[in-house]
Amino acid sequence: MTVWVVLALAIFVFAAGVALFNELVGARNQVRAAWSDIDVQLTRRHDLVPQLVAAVQGYADYERATLTTVTELRTRAIAAQRLADKAQLEGELAHQIDRILALQERYPDLKASDSFRALQHDLVEVEDHLQYARRYYNGSVRDLNNRIESFPSLLVARAAGFHAAEFYRADATQDAPA
Repeated sequence: MTVWVVLALAIFVFAAGVALFNELVGARNQVRAAWSDIDVQLTRRHDLVPQLVAAVQGYADYERATLTTVTELRTRAIAAQRLADKAQLEGELAHQIDRILALQERYPDLKASDSFRALQHDLVEVEDHLQYARRYYNGSVRDLNNRIESFPSLLVARAAGFHAAEFYRADATQDAPA
């Protein structure tokens, strides 16, 4: 009789461990998919930057430094490996793109340009999608991290080598809350 109780308990513990492991895998894959959504939007933005620079170039010769900065930031953001570095560079890139879009106030011909207006619309759309994708990603990270840090799943997470995911911060210089 005792053997059956021990065997039943062992099977229960094993089944619970498998279920917790599968939940952790699902949460980790959700974080990866959410990051992929951000990456798609960043790629869309990166693809629009050269077109924006080309559209503005003829109108704003004295803004050449801004255009060069945008091109350089795009290159560095594409190459960034760490999430914090990528977030910081993407924030700087978004700021510089906003500066370029503001040039339309100084150049009425630029404001009237169909290609510039189309690029402006596309960039605003990308920023909206990015904002949603970042919120979704951070929610997925929160869910994964909560599972990794909660009992009893933390036992399975530690044994299986799961690690907390990093939040996407628009301002990577902010300190994480304790």
